[in-house]
Amino acid sequence: MYLYNLTLQQATGIVSAINGNFSGGKIQEIVVARGKILSLLRPDDLGKLQTLHSVDIFGCIRSLAQFRLTGGQKDYVVVGSDSGRIVILEYNKEKNIFDKVHQETFGKSGCRRIVPGQYLAIDPKGRAVMIGACEKQKLVYVLNRDTAARLTISSPLEAHKSHTIVYSICGVDCGFDNPIFAAIELDYSEADQDSTGHAAGEAQKHLTFYELDLGLNHVSRKWSEQVDNGANMLVTVPGGGDGPSGVLVCAENFVIYKNQGHPEVRAVIPRRADLPAERGVLIVSAATHKQKSMFFFLLQTEYGDIFKVTLEHGNDGVTELRIKYFDTIPVTASMCVLKTGFLFAASEFGNHALYQFQAIGNEPDVESSSSTLMETEEGFQPVFFQPRGLKNLVRIDQAESLMPIMDMKIANLFEEETPQIFSLCGRGPRSSLRILRPGLAISEMAVSQLPGVPSAVWTVKKNVNDAFDAYIVVSFANATLVLSIGETVEEVSDSGFLDTTPSLAVSLIGDDSLMQIHPNGIRHIREDGRINEWRTPGKRTIVKVGSNGLQVVIALSGGELIYFEVDMTVQSLMEVEKHEMSGDVACLDIAPVPEGRQRSRFLAVGSYDNTIRILSLDPDDCMQILSVQSVSSPPESLLFLEVKASVGGEDGADHPASLFLNAGLQNGVLFRTVVDMVTGQLSDSRSRFLGLRAPKLFSVKVRGRPAMLCLSSRPWLGYIHQGHFLLTPLSYETLEFAASFSSDQCAEGVVAVAGDALRVFTIERLGETFNETAIPLRYTPRRFVLQPKRRLLVIIESDQGSYTAEEREAARKECFEAAGMGENGNGNVDQMENGGDDEDKEDPLSDEHYGYPKAESNKWVSCIRVLDPRTAATTCLLELQDNEAAFSVCTVNFHDKEYGTLLVVGTAKGLQFWPKRNLVAGFIHIYKFIEDGRSLELLHKTQVEGVPLALCQFQGRLLAGIGSVLRLYDLGKKRLLRKCENKLFPNTIVSIHTYRDRIYVGDIQESFHFCKYRRDENQLYIFADDVVPRWLTASYHIDFDTMAGADKFGNVYFVRLAQDVSDEIEEDPTGGKIKWEQGRLNGAPNKVEEIVQFHVGDVVTCLQKASLIPGGGECVLYGTVMGSLGALLPFTSRDDVDFFSHLEMHMRQEHPPLCGRDHIAYRSAYFPVKDVIDGDLCEQFPTLPLDLQRKIADELDRTPGEILKKLEEVRNKII
Repeated sequence: MYLYNLTLQQATGIVSAINGNFSGGKIQEIVVARGKILSLLRPDDLGKLQTLHSVDIFGCIRSLAQFRLTGGQKDYVVVGSDSGRIVILEYNKEKNIFDKVHQETFGKSGCRRIVPGQYLAIDPKGRAVMIGACEKQKLVYVLNRDTAARLTISSPLEAHKSHTIVYSICGVDCGFDNPIFAAIELDYSEADQDSTGHAAGEAQKHLTFYELDLGLNHVSRKWSEQVDNGANMLVTVPGGGDGPSGVLVCAENFVIYKNQGHPEVRAVIPRRADLPAERGVLIVSAATHKQKSMFFFLLQTEYGDIFKVTLEHGNDGVTELRIKYFDTIPVTASMCVLKTGFLFAASEFGNHALYQFQAIGNEPDVESSSSTLMETEEGFQPVFFQPRGLKNLVRIDQAESLMPIMDMKIANLFEEETPQIFSLCGRGPRSSLRILRPGLAISEMAVSQLPGVPSAVWTVKKNVNDAFDAYIVVSFANATLVLSIGETVEEVSDSGFLDTTPSLAVSLIGDDSLMQIHPNGIRHIREDGRINEWRTPGKRTIVKVGSNGLQVVIALSGGELIYFEVDMTVQSLMEVEKHEMSGDVACLDIAPVPEGRQRSRFLAVGSYDNTIRILSLDPDDCMQILSVQSVSSPPESLLFLEVKASVGGEDGADHPASLFLNAGLQNGVLFRTVVDMVTGQLSDSRSRFLGLRAPKLFSVKVRGRPAMLCLSSRPWLGYIHQGHFLLTPLSYETLEFAASFSSDQCAEGVVAVAGDALRVFTIERLGETFNETAIPLRYTPRRFVLQPKRRLLVIIESDQGSYTAEEREAARKECFEAAGMGENGNGNVDQMENGGDDEDKEDPLSDEHYGYPKAESNKWVSCIRVLDPRTAATTCLLELQDNEAAFSVCTVNFHDKEYGTLLVVGTAKGLQFWPKRNLVAGFIHIYKFIEDGRSLELLHKTQVEGVPLALCQFQGRLLAGIGSVLRLYDLGKKRLLRKCENKLFPNTIVSIHTYRDRIYVGDIQESFHFCKYRRDENQLYIFADDVVPRWLTASYHIDFDTMAGADKFGNVYFVRLAQDVSDEIEEDPTGGKIKWEQGRLNGAPNKVEEIVQFHVGDVVTCLQKASLIPGGGECVLYGTVMGSLGALLPFTSRDDVDFFSHLEMHMRQEHPPLCGRDHIAYRSAYFPVKDVIDGDLCEQFPTLPLDLQRKIADELDRTPGEILKKLEEVRNKII
């Protein structure tokens, strides 16, 4: 079995983010690392985040930093990854790619303890970079420029110290003196020697300064001093002429200013009033804002509160350190303060956000200062505050993030054309159920009812140079309605259009006159209002029209074509040529006029005899047939789409100018072919089934480029994005007719008719594969089951260290009463409860924003929710009482059909992981569905000795994995009854799948075990297992002998029982039982083979087999912790396997990954990659330079076009 791996949705979580001027000039951009993806984002003028470029580096990005050479105009990006190399990238805005400027190897690949790459620190003046490992090694590279102003990098200088753990490093700003780097270090050499553990308890962290002597080209330890043992992070303090230099040390509960030869200045971090005493406060992310006259720091705690830190400093150093409460936003992995007044917050979990500064926190608020630090017997006196609504920041945009996907199911609960992906995402109060549909999101601008059912709609400008459209023209069965576009859209009657007849086409012709074609003739409306009419000869009527602004071709009934051209001197239409076709014309289109030409050469004519002909419009060979293409069904609609030549540029790909002819056929297929721009010959045809209706094709503008809208049983958009031609469905209802629309309120929209309504909409976020609907949940979701008959979802959610809903409500009431007293609040209680004057009318202390109040770590909260996804309504929500938490769920139909389908939930009471894992008890709850499945009622609960992490139905009974025991239960009146068990599993059972009489059990640490149940002997026994230890995170049953699994190191693998062994077990009257008693290699008698190995590079949390498109191939979909979705598609032919494996091989050689990791080594990080072709690498083919594309294509005996066609075909099988 060979599989093709393709990422459908790139990772949405962010590991780290940096900001700077990467494209040069004054524009602020953000570079984010999403695991193995490097992306460049830019907030546009409206404050919306746009992704300019995204690239897969086939490695793990561990750290990012940006620097600028002194006097330089643009910033470079330094990447620390698992490649054992330091890589410096420069963003090339002409080609829209990252160029690799330098790549220096210093160690082995992989994320290792002593190989640098985990930490990066930059000298603030851009003269040196330090790259550090978790232990021992630190290397310093000197950065400079040569005579041609190119960046140069030195050999590495060592700053190693053995037996030392590094917690954080940063550059110290000391102007143009020798660069200094600071590090928080812990020496464990004594703790290693001391077996009593006494030395480990007394180990002390130090703050160490390393100086790079530029003259001697050498790094030395300059200064070291003890620092608070809770220290976890360093922040550079501006120096030179801008500030006092030194560093801020962020420690548990404190922020401390330190510098060489300066007494430490310490202030306590204010803490929430409701925080349990046992919990400290740690800073998790920091951002610095520096202006000419002032600077301040924003530090965020692990609870989401942001504090503004300022330093009072003079000639005698820092005199005071102040920490003032600023605002509270969800916890971030990185914060970036942009010079344009924005704060980019890359959330740890859940959606990322872009905030705008309303103020910089100069108003009085809760503040702690080094000058008011009080020491008492118990330690330092804490300062308390109460979180409030946003005051200094306002959120203006957010980027969707699925991180982490906890569970995923694919089902068509809405009876749409394609199934929906239901995924559980997020953590704590920011959790959600997200319903993903393949397609682009639409934002509807306006919907207005029309007096009848329209048949067509057009938009026209009054002059070719106008920016916006002037009229919307709507055609009905016997009339035409003209709407003028201004501040509002209203009907007009003085436009010159004939309104007593239906229209066939309306367009701008020449520079400034309008043309309306109706069944009886052509009406030409001059700019000055004069009207020319051309009438059809005899009783014949016009049936089809094609035009492009300078040329018009009409088809009369019977098949006669008449060709007109605009005479530019007298601005009128002149008849040029007539041509009889052999039968009626089905559709027409004229190619757009090439730049600098007077006419286009090509006319396409579709006939009912299943052919498309290209006719010439040149005066020399007018109406001569240049080429003929036969198609599978009569064409319904034709459209020429011109793609301008591009070298890199916005879409990040090189391709020559080309002309595509698209045809929508009556059988619902879109047929696409390339037209040779000289001879008119057709080549490289591709087809794709779009829906049950014949696609109608319309030209629209997307990001200023021509694109194609195809209206079948659902709308599709064909456009070029980053070098790929993408054909993506729109998540919208069926439309009849459409036109592009541009007005000052909506620069790039589409106006369409459907039913009796006129709709104006814009297309959001191009390049995305899925659009999503989010339904908020209460706690971290763990698992869910579908109830397909009733189309409901049952979700279990649980959180550790939180209060139950009732306790939170009571605490909130107290807090409001306190706020009403004017204690750091805003006046009276009613106003706060109603959200004050906030336009969102949000609760000012919404849990989603502020997180839940923290409780002791052994307190659990949990609930079971029944949800109707169609109405997004929760029909039943059961909170579990007395410290129980739900961990597993399934539905079972027991033998006695008394209750029908029952819901089984496995819970644990009082579970603790630290200092040692223990629990009070485990339970299995049985619920019956009442009120037509919309509500739950507890039948009974059975106490068990461990946590039931896996439940599954098996032959009318319940299989439960409790710790290392697999047990079979039947339903009793008061509790579950044990029927059979097997205690021979190695560790903990985390998944159970069943098929016929086989049971496939996944162990947390030891991969899969294949079991059988003998009913006559009432015995469960293991007949096969895996020889490789695997820490399972996800599993899925593929077929009788095959299981798919994923482990916690980011690998996906398939195991299969050999066919002969499988047959032998099925035929053996004892079912392999005698062999089982003998065993082999301390395990089962038979071993499964691993037939597929692949390193995804991200922890896979769920696997599911599904087909995402009607008629598409069935593939295995996976969801990951970072919020990405991918698919593994099995190949059906050996030729495809050969083609793609060769393409992958050439891509590995000619286009190695950006950050220096070897592609094959990355995909084989733990086990050699086996029988999986990496589609993500193959899909980088269109982004290569043209000569390289040709070189690879020649090696494969293909043309670049054929390779692109193959890539498109395999992608279309998946989505």
